[in-house]
Amino acid sequence: MTTRILLVDDHPLVRTGVSQLLEDEDDLLLVGDAGSGLEALELAKTTHPDLILLDLNMAGMSGIETLKALRAAGITARVVVLTVSDNRDDLVASLRAGADGYLLKDMEPEALIDALRRAGRQETVLAEQLTSVLAEALSSGRDVDAAIMDQLTARETLILRHISQGLSNKMIARKLGVAEGTVKVHVKGILRKLHLRSRVEAAVWAVEHGLR
Repeated sequence: MTTRILLVDDHPLVRTGVSQLLEDEDDLLLVGDAGSGLEALELAKTTHPDLILLDLNMAGMSGIETLKALRAAGITARVVVLTVSDNRDDLVASLRAGADGYLLKDMEPEALIDALRRAGRQETVLAEQLTSVLAEALSSGRDVDAAIMDQLTARETLILRHISQGLSNKMIARKLGVAEGTVKVHVKGILRKLHLRSRVEAAVWAVEHGLR
């Protein structure tokens, strides 16, 4: 199964490097590369990517602004941020804007390829060193205790455990022998009860609370 990728970065050297990295991968196809947010919007509409790899700090329209514009335009492709920033605010802002993952540019090429494959399978991808950063952001200003966990049903707890392992709704449904739509309903309930906004946040929350 081939994952169609759109690369968005205002540095030509980065675009060239990632493009060359993907050339040898039969299951990862670069369908376009954009040097700006506006160009990304146009290419996303014409190339129909499965995955958008998005730089955060770009001249003109920033990565966050681009991400919001993509979602506002109805682009449903998964979006993974690839950036040099390990700043907590940037991480949280990206996830709040609808990012499906957050990776750092200093990662090994093989690790990036693996992460892109997992993202293409709708798995959660987050730079390992940022897990504690996100966990701190989630608990900041929030009273997290056993009472919150008690709000989850046994099925929701099981699904949350699978989310923490990076599994997609389809994969969870297959494991549990239920419809994918049923899993989606449970995921919405989990996010609501835990006061979270994304699967990535839920995955980190679960790991921090021993549900992996």
